[in-house]
Amino acid sequence: MTLPAPGASLALRIQPRASADAVVGDRDGAIAIRLRAAPVDGAANAALIRFLADRLGVPQRAVRLLRGHSGRHKWVAVEGLDPEQVRQRLLQPLA
Repeated sequence: MTLPAPGASLALRIQPRASADAVVGDRDGAIAIRLRAAPVDGAANAALIRFLADRLGVPQRAVRLLRGHSGRHKWVAVEGLDPEQVRQRLLQPLA
C-alpha cells in the first residue's frame, strides 16, 4: 500500500474576471486570489490550478480542488508542501 504524499490544504477566496492573476492577501483566514478567467465551464478552476502550481513551484498534478467547484470559496490540497510553506510562498511579494 502506498501512503499519500504529505501536503497541505488551504482555504481560498476567488475573484474571477479580474484584470490580472494575483494573490491579494489573507481575508479572514482564506487566501484571496484574483483570476482573469471567467467562471464558465470550469475555466476559473483550471486557471486556479495552473496559477497555484506555478506560484508554488509544484506540478499541476500536485494541486487538487477539494471543495467549492462552483463557488468563490474553495479548499485545495497541495502535495509535497506543508501548510506554512504554502502560505509563505503565496503571500510573499514577487521579486
